Amino acid sequence: MSSSVLVVDDSRTSRRILKDILDRAGYKVVGEAINGKEGVAYYVKFQPDIVTMDITMPEMDGIEALRQIKRENPEAKVIMITAAGQKDKMMEAVKLGAAEFVSKPFVEETVLEALRHCSQPE
Repeated sequence: MSSSVLVVDDSRTSRRILKDILDRAGYKVVGEAINGKEGVAYYVKFQPDIVTMDITMPEMDGIEALRQIKRENPEAKVIMITAAGQKDKMMEAVKLGAAEFVSKPFVEETVLEALRHCSQPE
């Protein structure tokens, strides 16, 4: 049974790259959101197993979206996507319960490793 994944990123290119990696690895992409606000709404709607969440986005950033998703479901598995120089945000995401971190530009093996980590039962 493959895990369902919601991709949240304001960059169309990033979403496409992630979706390609996920498709090839047999994950089911249930939705793509372009900001945190849409990401939270899609999370509630699709109830995915895993969420990949960009940190820096317009309207609502990934940290606030993570906070709201965790409020919705404390067990939610959220992989934060970080760019260079986001140490403070990463620390905040850890406190809020982010499951994993993947940095841009994406390295396929790193992305899959994070997903595998989230797919395993606790």
